[in-house]
Amino acid sequence: MAQPALKQTATDARLDALDLPTGGWTETARRDAVARVRDMGLPARRDEYWKYTRPDTLVQADPLPARVFDTDEAPLFAAQNGLKIVFVDGVFDAQASDALSLEGVRIERLAEATTDIHWARDLFGTLEARGQKPVHRPLAALNTAYAQDGLLIHVTQTPDRPIDLRYLRSSDNADAMLHHVIKLDPGTELTVLEDGPAAARLNQVMEVDVADSARFHHIRAQGRDHERRAATHIFGRLGTESTFKSFTLTANGVLTRNECVIELLGDDATVHVAGACVGDGDFHHDDTVFITHDAVNCESRQVFKKVLRNGATGVFQGKILVKKDAQKTDGYQISQSLLLDGDSQFLAKPELEIYADDVACSHGSTSGAIDEEALFYLRSRGVPEGTATNLLTLAFLAEAVLEIENEDLREEINNRLSAWLERHRG
Repeated sequence: MAQPALKQTATDARLDALDLPTGGWTETARRDAVARVRDMGLPARRDEYWKYTRPDTLVQADPLPARVFDTDEAPLFAAQNGLKIVFVDGVFDAQASDALSLEGVRIERLAEATTDIHWARDLFGTLEARGQKPVHRPLAALNTAYAQDGLLIHVTQTPDRPIDLRYLRSSDNADAMLHHVIKLDPGTELTVLEDGPAAARLNQVMEVDVADSARFHHIRAQGRDHERRAATHIFGRLGTESTFKSFTLTANGVLTRNECVIELLGDDATVHVAGACVGDGDFHHDDTVFITHDAVNCESRQVFKKVLRNGATGVFQGKILVKKDAQKTDGYQISQSLLLDGDSQFLAKPELEIYADDVACSHGSTSGAIDEEALFYLRSRGVPEGTATNLLTLAFLAEAVLEIENEDLREEINNRLSAWLERHRG
């Protein structure tokens, strides 16, 4: 279908500024992805799923510069003894990383996996392509076409420690695309940790194939680098009795859009997607989630909490699609914002689309201020107003943070949230 002239011009300009990798087993998938981008066009403000978020700076040919944020904070997940893999400005840093060796796991760089026959050949770009219907996600297709670095992770046995991905940046103009493919064999389990801003502008895709009875845990923190812009995408496919759990913490960032598209294709599968964000001032944060139930007796949870102040904006677009044979579906969706002043705003679009008749699905969305009675109660017992506000804010975020199974990781996230609130105390 022909795109409007202005949208087509913007798409052509963006593609003309990029070099398409050629050769090897990824070439067919990349060319198919280019065709998808040209057919869909890059996102514009008039697109239904972009009406709350301006995509201009994510699609223009050159990124807006963003000053590198210096911090003396230790890496968030350093205490977890994970396999450390570092990317700087979107490029793998071998000297800063551990050897790509973990018992039970095969790890390779996308940039170096050039053999004609590769286990990831049937996955690279496949879940992203499936996720383009019924909603177009052209930035993800753009990534499949042009991303030159990332990781290919195949889990054949459960490893004894997590994979710790650290994204650093050194340039004010770093424009990064990263594409990760993760495959879990039946009965295996993997935890992936992500931390850091990565680039002035980041476009990231993670495709995760979770086989029968496998379990995937994902905990991500997007860093304190305030001027960065990011569009991330997670595409997941779940087999029978499998589990997928993802949590994202976002603090700061001019523009962040996190998309998560999950298909439950095996009976008795479970998916939990959660997020907590805290924003102050020039801050726009968008969570867009689409979960498809296409099997019997599956469970999904979407839990998103946003704390906003000084004109910050939060967006949530979440959908649960239950197909006609997906009986005994249990779907839960909640999105809530805590507005710490009258200048901030929260925009929500929760959706249910159900074609089965034996289901339990619910959604809710609320927006409000600090509970004045609770605040008065704490202050009457000698708690200073700033401290009381922070305690109530952490209590508000708790439902989302509790989606993290690992107690140590929950504590790490709560500590990071507490530190942010203390720095931004009114």
